[in-house]
Amino acid sequence: MTDDDGPPAGWDEGECRMWEAYRRGEWCEGPSEVRGSAVRRLLLVAPPAHPGHLARLRLRGVRIRGELDLSEAVVRGAVRLRRCRFDEAPRLDGAQLEALELDECRLPGLRAHSARTAREFKVTRCTADGTLDLRSLTVGTHLHLDGTKVRPGAGEAAIDARSVAVDESLSATALDCAGTFYLTNARVQDLLILRGATISTPSGNLQMSELTVGGGLYMGRGFSCAGTVNLCGASIGASLELLDATLTGPGPDAGDYALHLGCALVGGDIQAERGLVVDGPITLADTSIRGSVVLKGARLNHPSGTALTAARAHIGGDLDCRDGFSAHGTVDLCDARIGGSLLLDGAELTAPDSSPTALSAHGIDVGGVAHFSRGFTVHGKVGMSNATVRSSLSFKGAILDTAVAEEALVCRSTTAAALFLQFREPPRGVVDLSRTKAALIWDEPATWPASLILDGTVYGILRPALPATERLPWLARDPQGFTPQPYEQLATVYQSHGRDADARTVLVAEQRSLRPTLASPARLWSLLQDATVGYGYRPLRAVWLLLCLLAAGSVLFGTWRPEPVGGGPYPRFQPVIYTLDLLLPLVDLGQERAYEPSGAMQWAGIVLIGTGWLLATTVAAGASRVLRRN
Repeated sequence: MTDDDGPPAGWDEGECRMWEAYRRGEWCEGPSEVRGSAVRRLLLVAPPAHPGHLARLRLRGVRIRGELDLSEAVVRGAVRLRRCRFDEAPRLDGAQLEALELDECRLPGLRAHSARTAREFKVTRCTADGTLDLRSLTVGTHLHLDGTKVRPGAGEAAIDARSVAVDESLSATALDCAGTFYLTNARVQDLLILRGATISTPSGNLQMSELTVGGGLYMGRGFSCAGTVNLCGASIGASLELLDATLTGPGPDAGDYALHLGCALVGGDIQAERGLVVDGPITLADTSIRGSVVLKGARLNHPSGTALTAARAHIGGDLDCRDGFSAHGTVDLCDARIGGSLLLDGAELTAPDSSPTALSAHGIDVGGVAHFSRGFTVHGKVGMSNATVRSSLSFKGAILDTAVAEEALVCRSTTAAALFLQFREPPRGVVDLSRTKAALIWDEPATWPASLILDGTVYGILRPALPATERLPWLARDPQGFTPQPYEQLATVYQSHGRDADARTVLVAEQRSLRPTLASPARLWSLLQDATVGYGYRPLRAVWLLLCLLAAGSVLFGTWRPEPVGGGPYPRFQPVIYTLDLLLPLVDLGQERAYEPSGAMQWAGIVLIGTGWLLATTVAAGASRVLRRN
């Protein structure tokens, strides 16, 4: 070095100009090229700034010839290189820098393993023909990779930023990677922005497992990934954005997810309501989302299996899949906990090729409403057994498209405040509501399912309030045959609303439906109870029969009086009392013992005695049944 702080001996004119520009902190853009070793010496020797200037390296439009090796170097002042070309990948492993900016540069790669910058680290609008190795990089403020295009070698990662620590934000908008981008175990204190980024080629994955982001993660507005987006175990402090994103996934047979968000924590919402397209499975299993999951208009496609898994997920707000949401493949919400509402109004679900189930929500707990309404269409089975819906469970205007005799809606042991079953068209498949509990069931007779199971279903109000004769066909649609509980439940509801006549109609219909299941003697006995006293629910019938028999007997025995028997004395014969003594078993009025008919009148007496016994027995049986129910 010269005595007046001039450039070292042997430097060419361009390198000398770089030396002087450094001391003045000015842009150096005159020389066509400088040696990488000269840049290294300049940064390590760091000549003093001219008075009144800030020393720093600023190169523009310069070729860096040879290797620039700053490994484990301590560099004072910012380094800013724009539109520069590197013959070899810069080496910054373990280096400590004030700030680094590479803008519109051409790089064969970059090595910055364990490097540190006190301020920003920028690799923006660059073209890299090799890996950007940023492992364990520590950035004091912002890490920018905006607009950079990375084309690694075969089998190499595009960007390896595992265990990166950024004290403020990481931005990679419009990033173009033809390979895998690793952010595993990275820590970003504020925002992580990947809007418009592209991860291409079949092996191009975005690996962000165990990622920690203090603010939001933004992967929308044209973001696309050809492989897996892996956020397993990630912690995101605010919202996750997937607006207008395209996730192609690893292919139907690869066994990996298009989006793996399992066992993660999201402090805000998952916003994917506009233009999200996913080819491949998504999992949110065991994930906790403090806000809502908004998938309005999203299109999920995984016809070989499960398109969306949110089993055991905890969602503080709504799960909103309205307004054109579609999924070809099973949507699995088993045992999920949703603090708000489950909304699939207008959605279309299609079962995968390998399973009949389009929606599996067994054991789900919904704090608000669960609405499958207003054009909700499902091609396959909906399973919601053991579900709990704190408000209404609605299928108003829904289309359950299954084949005849296949399960369309399985809602066993489910609890809801209100259940709306006004389908757009009658389901051809089986609707199973066995052991379901709802304060209100509101259906539409014109769209009753062809097969309906109501065994064990409990409800307090039925709408519309149809008369029993119109509601009874609703109970006769069980493909498994007669069961008594649905009849008794319907009768109880009628009784609770003061409609005793409708309740008796239902209970009589119950006994008539039971009759074909009985043996022949019991069937005859059932017919007799039906004809005489309506199984005890119409006791006036027996009274009228007894009165008719009493009148007929009184006329007969008044015309053909029976002869006295025994040695007397005899009570005065009274035809009415005598007939009544024959009709009423276990009652002795003194007439039957004193007089005995003869000839054809003996057969009349036998008929009256037998009929009286039958009527009395059926009345007693019916009365005991009524008392037992009451």
